[in-house]
Amino acid sequence: MAARDLLHRRHVAWALIALAVIVGAAVWLAFGLLKPTPPRVVTMATAAEGSISAELGKRYREILARDGVELRLSPSAGAVAYIERLRDPKSGVSVAIVPSGITTRRDSPELVSLGTLFYEPLWIFSRGRALSERERLSRKLRISVGAEGSGARAFSVEFLARLGIADGRNASLLPLTSKEAGEKLGRGEIDAAILLDAWESPLVRELLAARDVHLVNAPRADSWVALYPYLNKVVLPAGVADMARNVPPENVTLLAPKANLVVREDLHPAIQYLLLQAAAQIHSGPGVFHKAGDFPAPESIDLPLSDQARQFYKTGPPFLQRHLPFWLAILIQQLLVLLIPVLGLLYPLLRFAPAAFGWAMRRKVLRLYGELKVLEDELAAHPPADRVGDLTARLDRLDDEAERVWLPIYMRPLLYQLRMHISLVRGRTKRT
Repeated sequence: MAARDLLHRRHVAWALIALAVIVGAAVWLAFGLLKPTPPRVVTMATAAEGSISAELGKRYREILARDGVELRLSPSAGAVAYIERLRDPKSGVSVAIVPSGITTRRDSPELVSLGTLFYEPLWIFSRGRALSERERLSRKLRISVGAEGSGARAFSVEFLARLGIADGRNASLLPLTSKEAGEKLGRGEIDAAILLDAWESPLVRELLAARDVHLVNAPRADSWVALYPYLNKVVLPAGVADMARNVPPENVTLLAPKANLVVREDLHPAIQYLLLQAAAQIHSGPGVFHKAGDFPAPESIDLPLSDQARQFYKTGPPFLQRHLPFWLAILIQQLLVLLIPVLGLLYPLLRFAPAAFGWAMRRKVLRLYGELKVLEDELAAHPPADRVGDLTARLDRLDDEAERVWLPIYMRPLLYQLRMHISLVRGRTKRT
């Protein structure tokens, strides 16, 4: 009886080990392939300290920190550099605010947009009064077009070329940072500076307030918008910078791409939702160029919207993240992800386990029946005569083995039948 219990425990142990291996493999596949756990550290590319980009990064960092996610800010030269770093999976950068017109889906298939956030105009500031066409052609202009890797430079060089202004021919296009350009323009060391920045930029407000700096009206704005669909025509109202001094003195038309919240496509969905919620808090208010509620907007200008962004703009954040603290929601999502493969495996196992168990138990009895059949065939082919003792001993061993076989209570009749049949064969040997 003890031997049967030991054998039973071994069978149960092996079954549990097999089940644990299968469930463990399912869990590993679920966590490895579905990646249910979001990172606790995310890196965002921004411009230099003091820029509106860096200030926005700090606001995003503050909001994400409330949910236990650290947003690290990584200063870069500008929008072109952001894109290069976003494309490179080894850079560690996953998020950036990038103006439209810098990249496309074809050039950056690994990137997606979470929507547009605000207008980011091209500001053309000149020293003193605006230069006439004749004055521009009569001398070589010194124009700051932005540092290498900046969005301002990416736009400025192409746009100036369309106006017939080229470096070395009738202008010196200087690769100055925004801060350097503002300082040199204020001192009269350059003739003009082109910036790509939001209205809230401290440098933009400083140059608008400067007495010897003039904001240039974008020429033929409708034509530019027709040629470059990612551009928008916006108007800076007269006096909006300084009502007392009436700065600017008249309405100024500007060309403005929209800033996009761009992420790597493989950024965890939960982090994308956090960024979208932060964007809604930061950018939903009114501004000089837009009304409250205009941003963030589900626009895919250069890059497609991510699946999470589409869902967010339709129904808001996921149900769990809407009603539970972030990491508690993630924990429940992880448990759900874990249960799917486990239940998927357990259901067929539990469904077919009784049949498989019954087959395994019957197989033990059938094996002994096979041995009994061999003995019966020998008895029929060769009457025992002087072999009675050998056949009887073999039948006794078979009977002992049958007695040691463990079967559940409801299957014990199979053993009783087997032992009865063994007794019948033993009776034949005695009659022979």
